[in-house]
Amino acid sequence: MVARIPRINGLFSVVRAPVEALAALPAAVASLTGAARGLGDVVIEARVTLTAVHRLAVRLDAMATELEQPLRELAPGLARLAVVLDDPAVDDLPDTLRKIQQDALPVLRTLADTHERVAFLAGTSRTVAQLPGAALLGWRRTGARGDGPPGEPTDPG
Repeated sequence: MVARIPRINGLFSVVRAPVEALAALPAAVASLTGAARGLGDVVIEARVTLTAVHRLAVRLDAMATELEQPLRELAPGLARLAVVLDDPAVDDLPDTLRKIQQDALPVLRTLADTHERVAFLAGTSRTVAQLPGAALLGWRRTGARGDGPPGEPTDPG
């Protein structure tokens, strides 16, 4: 009888493996069902994302089509502008503008003020000319010609 027991143990191990596999089958089916549901959700999200990407691609294509010709027309001007901006003089512009603000603008302001002052003085001189005896102020000159007060004959020579 001792010889038959190992055969029974072998038979039990052969029968036990499929039984354990059958016992694990419901958990595997449940896991597979959950994975299939998850895959379905991923497919739905992918479909929504692809729809949004398609709408965006259509809009971008319309914009690119609309902007393509104007951008092509701008290209030569931009190339010329790039050459100008590469000039070292462009780097000096901030310093030049600063110097103009510090040196030239005050002079221009002074010139504008001078114009106003001259206009004021011209108006004042007209007022002074209207004062009694103002004509006498004009004859005070120094010179060898013998200029005298108004009304006196002057030496022509």
